[in-house]
Amino acid sequence: MTPVASLAPLTVAGPLAVAAAMLALAHALPRYVPDVIAILTALGVAAICAVLARHALEHGALVYWFGGWRPLGGVVLGIGFGVDPASAAIASFIGLLFAASLVFAWGYFDEVHAHFHVLMLLFLAAMVGFCLTRDLFDLFVWFEVMSVAAFALTAYQLEAPSLAGALNFTVTNSLASFMMLGGVGLVYARAGVLDFQAHGQAVARAGHDPVIAGAFCLLAAALMIKGATAPFHFWLSDAHAVAPSPVSVIFSGAMVASALFVLAKLGLQVFAGSADARALMRGLFVGLGAVSAVAGGLMAWRQRHLKRMLAFSTIAHLGVMLMGLASLTATGVAGLVVYFVGHGLVKGALFMLAGVLLATGQSIDELRLRGRGRGQWATGLAMALAGILLGGAPWGVLDTGTDLVHAAAGGLARPWIAAAIVLGAGLTGAAVLRACGRIFLGLGPQAGEEAHSPTDEETERADRPLWLMLAPCLLLLALALLPAEAARGLVARAVAMLADPSAIPARVPALGRTSAALGWASTALSLSIAAFALWRERLPRLLTGVADRATRPLFGVLKTPHSGLVGDYVAWIGVGLAAFSIALALR
Repeated sequence: MTPVASLAPLTVAGPLAVAAAMLALAHALPRYVPDVIAILTALGVAAICAVLARHALEHGALVYWFGGWRPLGGVVLGIGFGVDPASAAIASFIGLLFAASLVFAWGYFDEVHAHFHVLMLLFLAAMVGFCLTRDLFDLFVWFEVMSVAAFALTAYQLEAPSLAGALNFTVTNSLASFMMLGGVGLVYARAGVLDFQAHGQAVARAGHDPVIAGAFCLLAAALMIKGATAPFHFWLSDAHAVAPSPVSVIFSGAMVASALFVLAKLGLQVFAGSADARALMRGLFVGLGAVSAVAGGLMAWRQRHLKRMLAFSTIAHLGVMLMGLASLTATGVAGLVVYFVGHGLVKGALFMLAGVLLATGQSIDELRLRGRGRGQWATGLAMALAGILLGGAPWGVLDTGTDLVHAAAGGLARPWIAAAIVLGAGLTGAAVLRACGRIFLGLGPQAGEEAHSPTDEETERADRPLWLMLAPCLLLLALALLPAEAARGLVARAVAMLADPSAIPARVPALGRTSAALGWASTALSLSIAAFALWRERLPRLLTGVADRATRPLFGVLKTPHSGLVGDYVAWIGVGLAAFSIALALR
């Protein structure tokens, strides 16, 4: 074991140890000490993971066996962390996003006993372990720890709305935990191993095996529930609407996307030899991704509650990531990885901006905030830039991820995939730009379909310094604008090592490219739809009436399943599992 590999356990042991110490000393610590300690811990995790990612990229993937339980005679008994460049880079990004969220949360709560910071560090450790583990049962353990921390953070304010949102989150994601445990059990029953690499070899030897196919379905469904893709997505908007803004930054920016990243790892490392699993990914997952992109975009457009709007936009962009995963190509998986980072930067900034508006305007309702953002030019410009980036503008990290997913979609020879990506991104960008124009410029006196959407009154502590809230937001947007084109070669190499961690590829195929035309088309769509909403009172009534009559039935169909009733959400999980079964039966 190299000295660098010995750093791997610190990525989870560090946050857990600091959280335990903070919990024991919570009442003795001065007011702002928990903030400082938590931020430094998150930055430390990000730095260690960055070192691991660079070393793995140059010298090959690292493996750390806990307790020294190395494989003996080809038999794997121990639990290990597999540190390939892509996994370590994602873990580093997660640490950075946690640090930014904790800076934004400085002074967020009137009473500070370090409980929030303890839960956030527990959440961080679980997500990093979730990304780095190479053991299926260990994956389930980190999945559970991540879920418990997320449930508690959603209900942290212990008010009726937050408890209701946390209940929906808890019930649906607990079902996901049962599915994951069932899938792990099937895997172990058939292969007798839990290590990713050893199980991948067992799957390749088994060939067509209904038990392996069933295990993949259960594991994939569990991760898609956590990843909030249709038809498993219903819990996300309810949780986002009531969670504290710093927590929503992590939910949308890292947690849900990490589930799809791990699903990609399982598809490449564990189930690559299963024809059934590959057929599901290339068939069913593409369709579910397209449905998520379009339905999420339409529902985002319909919202007036800013955090619900951003939650539905997350569902749309998760659909794009799922389509990249479904291509099963280096270009598509690279698109998922880059899109993960770009989306996390932009969406994290947007949730922080929503928190700024909630703190300064004491409302999260787009219609009630109309014109109340005048004078907050920095906040308004940041929101406009984030909306344009979310809408597909051909700049920065998110655009590079989109370009890679577009290129992978071309490889699937399905032009409608590109149309779903453009429509989903265009609608989510338009929703943010509409809110920006209404809040900061006072435009849009006549509301459209968003006037009929649900909203809630929320409050946040209003005496926090504006510059402190904006600083991490502006940092995330600055990082989102960095040109990612130069990193294509590194990303291609990292994805090749993600698929085969034991290899050190000397040369990797070039990743696919498309033109910037689709990005500009998506941006133009965003601007056009937002302009229609903001200046609708100046348009002929015949035109607006026709548009309303054409879209109202569609919005009605989409609104019905989003009932807020956990029983309905559980029923939709059953529908999703039925879709898996039908897809397997028809192949």
